[in-house]
Amino acid sequence: QVQLVESGGGLVQPGGSLRLSCAASGFTFSMYAMSWYRQAPGKQRELVAVITRAGVSTNAADSVKGRFTISRDNAKNTVYLQMNSLKPEDTAVYYCNADFNKMISYWGQGTQVTVSS
Repeated sequence: QVQLVESGGGLVQPGGSLRLSCAASGFTFSMYAMSWYRQAPGKQRELVAVITRAGVSTNAADSVKGRFTISRDNAKNTVYLQMNSLKPEDTAVYYCNADFNKMISYWGQGTQVTVSS
């Protein structure tokens, strides 16, 4: 059974940090590119960052460059999103995605991140 379980979300003040985790099971994690997406209320889901099977990371959203870092630990079947200098506009549900050559795609259930004073 394929599972992607996100954790680490919560309420944080502007300027604070959070580290999201996504634990994968039920498939060969190391063979999949991993991504973080987010969806704010009333907005479309947005790609935040991607990390390839080889561990090459890219911040897809200009708004998070220099603040967010994606990483993976294949030994733990886990992908992370380190979020620093958080802003209210980062408030969203954050989703983990696993992709195999654009042919197979799995999604987690999401974790809420709220940035507010």
